[in-house]
Amino acid sequence: MPLPAATPPPSAPFRPARPLVVGVLGGIAAGKSTVAQAFAAHGLVHLDADAVARAVSAEPDVLAEVARRLGPTAVRAGQLDRQALGERVFRDPAARQELEAILHPRIRARLLADLATAKARGDSVLLDVPLLLENGLIAECDHVVFLDAAPATREARAAARGWPPGELERREAAQAPLAEKRARARFVLDTNGDLAALRGGVAAILEQLRTTAP
Repeated sequence: MPLPAATPPPSAPFRPARPLVVGVLGGIAAGKSTVAQAFAAHGLVHLDADAVARAVSAEPDVLAEVARRLGPTAVRAGQLDRQALGERVFRDPAARQELEAILHPRIRARLLADLATAKARGDSVLLDVPLLLENGLIAECDHVVFLDAAPATREARAAARGWPPGELERREAAQAPLAEKRARARFVLDTNGDLAALRGGVAAILEQLRTTAP
């Protein structure tokens, strides 16, 4: 089932001696959005790759290139036809590579610019990137948190999004295995549905970083 919206009580901002970048890894529907809100409640800047992707994909030059390389049906009413594209790219690796070649360099450049701006202000960052490991942005992270959600929990959340049975597994097949993601993380955070425990886990991680960061 979906995690409830995170609206944590006010807390002391996380301001270590130098700004830190915390990345999150996990399976699809592991609760990244809720976890990101919990970190943001402690003062970390939430850099959301999905939000950046939406902004980038609305740019006229991007729409024109998508239509040229993937066909005019990929763009409808002046915007990407996300449903049609989503169905196509998860079944057609060549189409997915074409789309990624258009979007990913632009998304990466925007994220890196926003990351540099936040760190220059002295702000720590929660880097919320679905393909954090696959696209190499994990190299920008000082610490990585793996979100541990049971398969049944993630399936229930996927169903709540309206996904048919098997859709989660099909999409996840295009990502790095969960075991590999977990192995790259320093921290493991249980995201199986108890919001109070999740908030407590986030606070505990940040307290450990606060006391150990140089």
